[in-house]
Amino acid sequence: MQPTPPTSSVLGDRSPTDFLDTYWQSRPLVVRDALPDFRSPLSPEELAGLACEDDVASRLILKEGGEHPWELRHGPFASADFLDLPATHWTLLVQEVDRLLPEVGALLDHFRFLPAWRLDDVMVSYAPTHGTVGPHIDNYDVFLLQGAGHRRWQIGTEPVEDEQIVPDLDVRILADFEAEEEFVLGPGDLLYLPPRVAHHGVATDDQCMTYSVGFRAPRHQALVANFLQHAIETIDPDARYSDSALDPVDHPGEIHDDARRKVRRLLRRLVHDDGAIDQWLGQYLTRPGRDREAVPPSTPVTNEELVETLRAGHGLRPGPVSRLAFIEHDDGSTTLFANGSSIDLAPNLTHAARLVTGRQQIPSDALTPHLDDDAFVDLLTTLINDGLLEWDAA
Repeated sequence: MQPTPPTSSVLGDRSPTDFLDTYWQSRPLVVRDALPDFRSPLSPEELAGLACEDDVASRLILKEGGEHPWELRHGPFASADFLDLPATHWTLLVQEVDRLLPEVGALLDHFRFLPAWRLDDVMVSYAPTHGTVGPHIDNYDVFLLQGAGHRRWQIGTEPVEDEQIVPDLDVRILADFEAEEEFVLGPGDLLYLPPRVAHHGVATDDQCMTYSVGFRAPRHQALVANFLQHAIETIDPDARYSDSALDPVDHPGEIHDDARRKVRRLLRRLVHDDGAIDQWLGQYLTRPGRDREAVPPSTPVTNEELVETLRAGHGLRPGPVSRLAFIEHDDGSTTLFANGSSIDLAPNLTHAARLVTGRQQIPSDALTPHLDDDAFVDLLTTLINDGLLEWDAA
């Protein structure tokens, strides 16, 4: 049976396939009423409250009214910091709000036609009239959903090859920005921007809240560096170069073929094992950012409690610090990756990996058909007690 083609309500009348073929990483797209019923689950005051918490990454950008133009301030903030702000021309930005509020995390389920590991976080910004972070580019894809108020956008249409930055500012502002399109987004409207497309958003009222769904785009340097560090840790620390069959040399200054072949073989062994590379990649991509760790529940869940609660209609969702992904192998078995660790699943548990990954809300009716399988129940219980899944109150 062929899998059902993915759908999404955030793309208007476009299918995910049409969007990926036409716009993804190539062209901007405006979708009016992408989520017509969406209203910001956060007020500006509540967002400011999050920015005062110690483990929350937040910034204030003051185009005017600070100690100098385009002043950048980093949180955590105190309540008094917001009382001293000017009436206009500033922006508050808070990262990883999907981790902090399940209502915001639920937005990510609208983007399930994209690989879950590519999703980074949902950043929420508030700006009074004229608030802006200036014209700039991002090196990753982003969907910008207007949650409240209105924002005027000016954008380019093609990726910027070599940007020129205004010198001596706290923030990276394009020096030569020229808008090719302009429009105003209201609540429920969506703007998609490919990597490196210039954009400039300015709040047009005092209620402007924007939800930015950003995507991970690891640098090649970071991927290679992390893989090499992983490879170093797998090599026997006592193993050394040897040449017991060495013959006399004619030219002692020459690095001979035999030595070069030995070193080539050593290095090539590191990248010829596809299984080892997959294992590293799954662990790398599921490690939580900012050195965060999942927090287990204060009272562990038993298998019996799990089954009873699921049968009562309660679903699950990822914990606040949870990254889950899987790789299915040729023999039908699966490796489930959870926050940098791996769990090997037999072929008859592959469906479990599909059920618990790639979504922010896991309804009970997707899980209850499998509750007679002890291994399935054991896996769910383990994930809950490790803080990787939790009960969904929705």
